[in-house]
Amino acid sequence: MYRFNKSFGAAALLLSAALVTSACSSAVPANTPSSAGSETAAPADTAATERTLKDSMGHEVKIPANPQRIIASYLEDPLVALGVTPVAQWSIGKGNVQDYLQDKLKGVPTISSELPYEAVINFTPDLLLMDSAEMVAGEKYNQYAQIAPTYVVGNAQNNDWREELKSVGNVLGKSDQAEQVLADYETKAKNAKQQLQQTIGNKSAAAIWISGKNVFIVNQNLSSGDVMYKDLGMSVPEVVKKASASSQANWSALSLEGLSELDADYLFVIIKDGESQENNISPAVWNSIPAVKSGHAYTMSLNSSWLYTGPIANSMIIDDIMKNVTAS
Repeated sequence: MYRFNKSFGAAALLLSAALVTSACSSAVPANTPSSAGSETAAPADTAATERTLKDSMGHEVKIPANPQRIIASYLEDPLVALGVTPVAQWSIGKGNVQDYLQDKLKGVPTISSELPYEAVINFTPDLLLMDSAEMVAGEKYNQYAQIAPTYVVGNAQNNDWREELKSVGNVLGKSDQAEQVLADYETKAKNAKQQLQQTIGNKSAAAIWISGKNVFIVNQNLSSGDVMYKDLGMSVPEVVKKASASSQANWSALSLEGLSELDADYLFVIIKDGESQENNISPAVWNSIPAVKSGHAYTMSLNSSWLYTGPIANSMIIDDIMKNVTAS
């Protein structure tokens, strides 16, 4: 699923937070819960019983019959999509969380993305869901497993969010609901793709993330790139192809030269609220981008879902694309 490559994402978000600090300070599926509570998890599809499941790393994990205190760091998106509220939510730096989920996770305490053992213990979890093998490298798995049953959902650097949703659904006994969430998303994406084809044809698009003087471009296969190019069928600019071929990260640093060569018909610019790309990028470079020239550059809040992935994040990205592109 990796909304970020772990090491890149942490560094980039901390960089963003630091820049903000120096300046002044630092489509939800219908079945999601209306309020967050640290003690509750939605009931399973069927009568819950303890099960032993094999995770992505081959561990035999005894899953509690009805886990109530789940920590699923960086898996909050599929968790919320399945109507489950974790006992703690992922954060990085000074309380930076996944803002787009806060209507469902407001009031849920945060836990550092590094999942310090002491912090995990303090939440007394009855189930730990790990986003990737990287999170349990070395002796970490055994140490976490001593705290609570620990299930590693994916073993790749960037896991497929659809498979992660189904895996989380299986662990929680909510496979039917996971399949429905996925089916609803596929229908939405298919309809949006057809509408885009009718409205703009095979136009190209790109997403960039501006953090101070730093510019990052999305990978064509990951995060919002996966939505634009795979799900919605928008054409991939050569600059995006080049960056994606040389990096496995969700977002890669982009030079001013690369930005000036960004031949995109539509451009989505992720930037902190209140900031302006014109203040961070040379006007000559910025105004040379085809999407900017034609008035097809759209600002997306840093608090939006564009830096993430999952059924909720991606559904919101589709909404943003359709609202801006089809209305222009």
